[in-house]
Amino acid sequence: MPPNDTPLTGSHLLQRFQALDGFLLEHQALWRPKPFTMLELPWERDHPELAAWLRRRSLDDADAAHNAPEQLDAPAPFPALAATATQLCVVDELPATPLGKLPNQLTVDVPGRKWQQIEAFASRLDFAETPQQWLDWCSGKGHLGRLLARDGKPLLSLEYDPALVKEGQRLSDRLQLQTRHRQQDVLAPDVHEHLLADHTAVALHACGDLHVRLLQLASAQGCRQLAVAPCCYNRIDSEHYQPLSHTAQQSALQLSRSDLRLPQTETVTAGARVRRQRDGSMARRLAFDLLQREIRASDDYLPTPAVSPTWLDKPFADYCRALATLKGLEPENVNWQQLETRGWQRLAQVRNLELVRGLFRRPMELWLVLDRALFLEEQGYRATLGAFCPSRMTPRNLLLLAERI
Repeated sequence: MPPNDTPLTGSHLLQRFQALDGFLLEHQALWRPKPFTMLELPWERDHPELAAWLRRRSLDDADAAHNAPEQLDAPAPFPALAATATQLCVVDELPATPLGKLPNQLTVDVPGRKWQQIEAFASRLDFAETPQQWLDWCSGKGHLGRLLARDGKPLLSLEYDPALVKEGQRLSDRLQLQTRHRQQDVLAPDVHEHLLADHTAVALHACGDLHVRLLQLASAQGCRQLAVAPCCYNRIDSEHYQPLSHTAQQSALQLSRSDLRLPQTETVTAGARVRRQRDGSMARRLAFDLLQREIRASDDYLPTPAVSPTWLDKPFADYCRALATLKGLEPENVNWQQLETRGWQRLAQVRNLELVRGLFRRPMELWLVLDRALFLEEQGYRATLGAFCPSRMTPRNLLLLAERI
């Protein structure tokens, strides 16, 4: 077990990665199978007491444990797994520098929670050398960049959506900042022309390939500093994850795009109405899954297309018939009330069984971010990994800082 010397820097990056790599490899049988698509998980035969205990619990029980499954007092091997996962994922918050009094105009049109994340991110950018030029990658309206450039340093904001570019430039001009907002597809071949060696590049929650592209190009162009909070690791073009560092490339751990969704399954920001809608949709999909297995006389999961939220307004039977039509199935003699009840019962079981996978959410995310940190170290940077805010503000709270040596 590596020492908990946090935030993570230097040799501790590699040590922690190797420990996480071994943990994820050893327990693949527990986190790879998805309860949503399987009536019985392979690991249930090996751990029948744990499986039975989880299946008896209610949907409310599952929701109460969702954000902190490691605290659940469940049968073995759950406690031992939870303890190891917790120890492996200890990462302290990066030291914060007070931002001082900020102009009120900076917060215009920024949702409260988003502004909290922006402030927290900006306060953690502690570099050995003072940044000279800022580059805001996938900037949106450029709220983060404006906060960083408030002292007059030049800022280049790159954003794909022209409407956001226009609004961002308007907001920057109003504050009389040295800011250029450019419409740019950051995955396009010509994007490297915008990256300069004097740039300090920042990216707050750029998804998947978008932030990976920044790491690759910024290191190739010799950008002096980077600050990246990754997000949505599954948003990649390839079917399988392509490791960045030599260390991760040598790992036996192979991750599919579906596997990469695991870190994203933690939610702390959804409101009650959104949760109700999500639960209703999942219960119906699980009920339809039971129906399609019976119609097809098959125990295989049948993927169904995403449908409009308005489908939840349909009576349950109409919903299932419409979905069956899309899949070329014809339901006959169905007890719709009983099927709907079974869908909700299965949702409770699925959510509780997913708590086992939940123990591996943070280990996988940390494995992925450490791959990025090790890659930057290989490219001649000094990398530091820590949290920039509490997880209740956003589960994607890991921040990777890198400065060219």
